[in-house]
Amino acid sequence: MSVKIIQPGILSLVQDAGRFGKHSIGLTNGGPLDRLSFAWANRLLDNDSNACVIEASIGGLVLESQVDTQIAITGGDATLSINQIPINSWQSYSIKSGDKISFGFAQNATRHYIAVKGGFNLAPMFDSCATVVREKLGGLNGTALQAGDIIPCASFSLNDTSQHKVNLIDRPSYTGDITLRVILGYQQSTFSNLDKARFFNNTFTLSDKCDRMGFRLSGPEISSELHTKQGGMLSEGICYGAIQVPADGQPIVLLNDRQTIGGYPKIGSVFSLDIPKLTQRLPGSTIHFEAISMDEAQRQLHLAQYRYQHAQLHTI
Repeated sequence: MSVKIIQPGILSLVQDAGRFGKHSIGLTNGGPLDRLSFAWANRLLDNDSNACVIEASIGGLVLESQVDTQIAITGGDATLSINQIPINSWQSYSIKSGDKISFGFAQNATRHYIAVKGGFNLAPMFDSCATVVREKLGGLNGTALQAGDIIPCASFSLNDTSQHKVNLIDRPSYTGDITLRVILGYQQSTFSNLDKARFFNNTFTLSDKCDRMGFRLSGPEISSELHTKQGGMLSEGICYGAIQVPADGQPIVLLNDRQTIGGYPKIGSVFSLDIPKLTQRLPGSTIHFEAISMDEAQRQLHLAQYRYQHAQLHTI
């Protein structure tokens, strides 16, 4: 009772919601680069919110089911098919043993989430199945999926053939320029008013030097007085979405597989709801930053949670 990897694609990883509470022993979070798409994939199948899924970056993934079950696919915009018959994302499907699910390659939105009914059955490491390749944790042997890998999952009767999809109004959009809302941190005082104006009033471009640790941006140089301070600054804990500015003045947005501590100044943090706008995009995408208060961020977060909880799936 499993799913077999025929072609692993560019980068395919098993992820649950992430590994939390382990920074004190040097372990980072892992988890999905697009939390909302991850959540919808599990919700389409009425799974536990922490159930394991496959995160496929860019595309090229081919799976073969060795069990009768249901799947759901959300996130990216690669072409999809079951047994070479085109299907749509943001929807659940019933599949039989022997069926092949194939992914083309993304055009704009790069992260795809593939869930199975009941989730993939893997033993957790440090309370999570999230794969962090750098630390060789989680997933299958702590590595990206390879051709021939077998991922255990449960079998489910196909007597109930009803399918569900996420309504268009509830799906995120990953097209056009990107505006990321930023909550300024205490180290923003080490950036001059001119540097902060330069940061918030100019355009940045997503570099090709991006991975699950962080996304590097190219644009005007931003400087902090900590860059020239003798001895630099003491290393400190790094939060999800922190915007680190190294000595070259080019910002890096730190993500799921970030190091747990760092010694570069941070002007602030990207609002968590906006992270998928960044992580779903290809190098060359245009990015703007906009300041937001902590109070406004809290209001927007509660509003988004309310909308997600009250959104209704469409039955096909």
